[in-house]
Amino acid sequence: MGSLPTELDLFLSSAFTHLIIGGGTAGLTVAARLAENKELIVGVLEAGPADYHDPRINVPGRFCETLDTEYDWQFATVPQPGLNHRTVPWARGKVLGGSSALNIMTWNRACKEDYDAWEELGNQGWGWDSLLPFFKRSEKLHESTKEHQLIHQSHFDANFHGTEGPIQTSYSSQYGASHPHWHQTLHSLGVDINRSHFSGSNVGAWTSLTSIEPERRERSYSATAYYRPNAGRPNLVLLTGATVQEVLLESTDGEWSARGARFTYQGQDHLVNVQGEVVVCAGSVQSPQLLELSGIGSPQILKEAALEVKVDNPAVGENLQDHLMTCMVYEIDPTIPTLESLRNDPVAAKAADHEYHTSRTGIRTTVPNSVAYLPFSHYLDPDHLKAIGRSMSPATGKREEILSRRFTCDQNLGQIEFNFDLSNYSPIFQSEPGKKYATMLQMLQYPFSKGSIHIPPTREDGRRTTADDKPVIDPKYYLGEGGKVDLEMMASAQKFAHKIVSSQPLADIIVARAWPPPTKNNNDDEEEDFTEWVTDNTITDWHPVGTCAMGPGEGYVVDERLRVHGVKGLRVCDASIMPLQISAHLQATVYAIGEKGASMILEDWKRRGGM
Repeated sequence: MGSLPTELDLFLSSAFTHLIIGGGTAGLTVAARLAENKELIVGVLEAGPADYHDPRINVPGRFCETLDTEYDWQFATVPQPGLNHRTVPWARGKVLGGSSALNIMTWNRACKEDYDAWEELGNQGWGWDSLLPFFKRSEKLHESTKEHQLIHQSHFDANFHGTEGPIQTSYSSQYGASHPHWHQTLHSLGVDINRSHFSGSNVGAWTSLTSIEPERRERSYSATAYYRPNAGRPNLVLLTGATVQEVLLESTDGEWSARGARFTYQGQDHLVNVQGEVVVCAGSVQSPQLLELSGIGSPQILKEAALEVKVDNPAVGENLQDHLMTCMVYEIDPTIPTLESLRNDPVAAKAADHEYHTSRTGIRTTVPNSVAYLPFSHYLDPDHLKAIGRSMSPATGKREEILSRRFTCDQNLGQIEFNFDLSNYSPIFQSEPGKKYATMLQMLQYPFSKGSIHIPPTREDGRRTTADDKPVIDPKYYLGEGGKVDLEMMASAQKFAHKIVSSQPLADIIVARAWPPPTKNNNDDEEEDFTEWVTDNTITDWHPVGTCAMGPGEGYVVDERLRVHGVKGLRVCDASIMPLQISAHLQATVYAIGEKGASMILEDWKRRGGM
């Protein structure tokens, strides 16, 4: 009696019509939707493991415990001159579900104008009106009750939400001690509550919706929401622990076509072929890496890595945009429970875990919820902002023109995000034993700073670059003329952030500012200069986009149907295709990209006559 076929045997023996590289947020969305068509045979290659049961992933109040673990690629930037030559850790998910298994479960959308800007860049069908059906298709909103809305400001407009999608979205059942003060404090500073922040404008103060299944109070993410319900389909085949080394390209009459992939599994290389298309969904860091490893990119980059130049496209890996973040830390009333305190109190942690597992209540159900998106003009002189926009050098491209226009026009956009939560979030400030802290986060939404991600040159021993060599991540934070504007905007944001925390009633729970250390003259807050502190403390908000930017022709990597320029049968579908950064946490938009991408792939398959 012969041995049973292994997972590898089953994968290699499948006659795939479509091969998905990367089982993350977008990848599993695409795979699940394609597999609904029984004509198709869909393969998924994922480098990380599948783990549906790890509480570090599933339990909401344990967010960020997966960073710098086996579930994290543990990338880092090169030293950043704009940050006094610091390197910045860049977490990316190395697990089935990708970064949707690691994020803090914030569920929101950007402003209508953000998506319309993509269409303005030449991407027909990627504006707000066209994307809205795909946003709705991905989610199932569990509506908050009238009483919940009254107490927690958990407002929504059901017309802009999905009711049958895979991702379960809900408002938290419990909130930290600071949240009841948030909206009243912002209102005292002229910030209105946004009662429908999913309908095309996120400007104002609001309570965040979350990607949490409300009955079990567990993370809802692509592995559990899209893949697991479809795992039994015979036409959907997954192989985890498989690192793709390159997309196999074949040249016929001078045209390149994708024919499959070469991947490493348990130390051995294997080839898999595909009859239809290869869809790269490896994310903003590894999608450009994989294209370059496959011979698609800048000739200089490829030659330095000892790789054959197949498709000359210098845009691959360029146009990197990230949300820049700072963490202002405040000492708070020591009687307030925080998630951070559980790390230093085993007895309290055990009690919190017991409450969570027995009743799905308590501090382990909580995630950050106190949010405000504001235009700079809310706290800066509009004339000064217009002068900044006019002072920028003549636009070098449509992207820069759009960014400059946001300073000179009276658009009401969420240019900066403020997010307040209990616990010390700063990787730089060290908590003092016996004290409790809260953090005010500031995130710049539309950065001028633009960097790159590329594969490194050949190794010192002369061997060519492979997927095992970490890419060179260079966001170029605060560099150049636009970077100076980013720095000024972030320094100004700190002033308003401190004003928020110093205002009643939020100030009632504050003991003192801990980081940055308070000024000697506490009455001189308006004149405090945060520039140096911002330079020393800026980190990533883990929202990189743009490295396989979507657009027509030169300067872009994929077209409006996500097809890689110069290669047949190859698409990219993830956050890397976003040509301009958006004012939102990314996951809801990435699911929409996956949904729209799958829809286009199915349309094109039907158009070509199927199998």
